[in-house]
Amino acid sequence: MATSATGKRNTKPRSAKGRARLTHERLKAEYPEAICELDYRNPFELLTATILSAQSTDKRINMVTPALFGRFPTPEDLSGADPEEVEELIRSTGFYKAKTRSIMGMAAALVERHGGEVPGAMKDLVALPGVGRKTANVIRAEALGLPGLPVDTHVLRLSKRLGLTGETDPVKVEMELNPMVPMAERGDFSLRLILHGRRVCFARKPNCGGCVLADFCPSSTV
Repeated sequence: MATSATGKRNTKPRSAKGRARLTHERLKAEYPEAICELDYRNPFELLTATILSAQSTDKRINMVTPALFGRFPTPEDLSGADPEEVEELIRSTGFYKAKTRSIMGMAAALVERHGGEVPGAMKDLVALPGVGRKTANVIRAEALGLPGLPVDTHVLRLSKRLGLTGETDPVKVEMELNPMVPMAERGDFSLRLILHGRRVCFARKPNCGGCVLADFCPSSTV
């Protein structure tokens, strides 16, 4: 089979599954050390940090959580906190009043329903205050070693541009992508799509000329 000057095959995958497989291979080589950029030491900390990360940046959350977890290291501690103290600690993350209600409600639910432990079942995770499927999948994949493919704005954008799905609803996109990726690697696949979206495949002006997927991406301008 002929190859290009970069050593990549010239034959383009014909199916969405084929494009997903090749995307996974290329991005694994491009970002071998793909890791969650939120700092955490246990599932409770990652769950809290992920809830706080809505409408904020990982960098900002990582500046806030050391003091928060230093003051309230367990679900029991956080559920019994003074809401005004929590609000002050997380104020810079934005929407701090709503986020305080979410993380304190989540902590209380962990204590009341799960003995202070973060559950692994999707149905139990999404029943926690402030937790949707994206957050639940982050926890499953990153902290619990379970299958999970978080779908954020980057995953939505890249999966559409790569022709992996025609859906726009995050849950439907997740359901379409799941069979295309080995169960144990779904979290890594999502992480690498997110990294690629942040560094190359920008929302407004993607850098197709610097993209390792450009030779088979249906949206490439190269």
